[in-house]
Amino acid sequence: MLSIQKNHTKSFLGLLSLPATAMGFALSIQIAALSWILKTKYELDIEEIGIVWAAGPIAGIFGQVIIGIVSDRVWFWNGRRRPFILIGGVITALMLLALPNIGIISESLGFSGILTVAISVALMLDLAINISFNPTRSIIADVTPEGNIRTSGYTWMQTISGTFGVLAYLISVIWDNYLLINVGVVLVFLFSVIPPFFIKEPQELDASEEGEQEKGSIKEALSSILPLSGFLLFGLFGIVNKLFLGESLDHLQNYVVFIGLGLSFLFSLLQLSKGAGKDSGKNEFQKILIAHAFTWLGIQCMFVYFTSYIGDAVIPNIGDNVMANNFSSFLTGKDIASYTADDATGNIVALSFLLLNLVGALLPTLALGPISNKIGRVKTHALSIICGAAGYLGLMAFGSSELMIYLFMCIVGIGWAATISLPFAIMSEKVDQAKMGLYMGIFNLSVVLPQLMSSLGMGKILKESSNTSLLFIICALALAVSGLLWFFVKESKGGNSAPMASGGGH
Repeated sequence: MLSIQKNHTKSFLGLLSLPATAMGFALSIQIAALSWILKTKYELDIEEIGIVWAAGPIAGIFGQVIIGIVSDRVWFWNGRRRPFILIGGVITALMLLALPNIGIISESLGFSGILTVAISVALMLDLAINISFNPTRSIIADVTPEGNIRTSGYTWMQTISGTFGVLAYLISVIWDNYLLINVGVVLVFLFSVIPPFFIKEPQELDASEEGEQEKGSIKEALSSILPLSGFLLFGLFGIVNKLFLGESLDHLQNYVVFIGLGLSFLFSLLQLSKGAGKDSGKNEFQKILIAHAFTWLGIQCMFVYFTSYIGDAVIPNIGDNVMANNFSSFLTGKDIASYTADDATGNIVALSFLLLNLVGALLPTLALGPISNKIGRVKTHALSIICGAAGYLGLMAFGSSELMIYLFMCIVGIGWAATISLPFAIMSEKVDQAKMGLYMGIFNLSVVLPQLMSSLGMGKILKESSNTSLLFIICALALAVSGLLWFFVKESKGGNSAPMASGGGH
């Protein structure tokens, strides 16, 4: 074991963050490039883009839970998480290479349309990311003790991953999404393959008495995800309808969305009523699941449909003076007159997400840490999510202005900064350490099931609506509900002691 690991130094926490950073960078490439390529190069409509994006959550449903259970139990290549990080990283790099070549792949296979190939590439890419994402997060909990050091580990993960996320969108704005993909192939490969060989994993994990008696199982996973039943109901409907029945049940889709959301509200109330009685770690974990699920319902809607909003509602009315084009032209020297409407759409989207990730990278160290020290991680997270909802309300009211888009995306970034850092530390102290892979996989269902509802359900609602701001209304409502639910999660002992990256984990 390296001395930096024994002492949990800043350099070790940084090294520990690189595999998760690789997967985060790959996700940033998806956000920046996938919808843009599908809309501008292959002319898919908003609902078809949603179907392609649904491939990722489908992969996540199976990938993260199964990989979590398996990685808790196995040991090979001198690691529990290491093998899956290595395999997932290599496959992710290969699938990134395929992303801009969907049309070529489709022609070589003899397909008349590209939708099937696009779904297949997106599915393989997301399956690879999901193979790695769970182990890259679980390994942080495996090699750090509960409390301050673990919180610092997850905060370092967000700070470094967020910084590279900013780099991803900066590359997209200055050059283009194709160069971004090529850079991503190299970075994802290096950050996935090299760091695991310098991290020594414990061969035995600490377990509660119950955890010593039985290993995690699919049955345990199913009993834990009861609060997500509403999202699961729609997910199953959406998969069957879109991928197996040729959309023959589309006339029922909106009803199933509302039924799923209604069930989710009911289960939210059920978990809160249980929490008012006898407290238990399982109930607290389930409250975290449903609160986090509503966060991702809003966030995924933004990721999937923001490009379509910019292209359809902003670009036709913005005129020739596009700030994102001016920014790109200033940095690259490219003639401003040469930018097309598609270029402007891509530049605005990239600059918006650059600002979102810049806030996400800086805020944990500069603000969330000190605030958490005073009021606790749970309250800090809940307030951050409420700020994100306020940002979406601002986009709803002023989203026709390019300047206002950038301003309110920064405010949304407050919620984003908290979402991808604090919940991991909060959740990891509510569950059995010996089943961390299993519970990290279950926790991921609170991400992928709402993503399915966003990708397969909300596209039709948005397409049929004449209100261009409906996207941000949905996002704001989802985050507002999430923020309120987070206030009912109990703080763990020591939860107020949450030094961020500046603390270094010493």
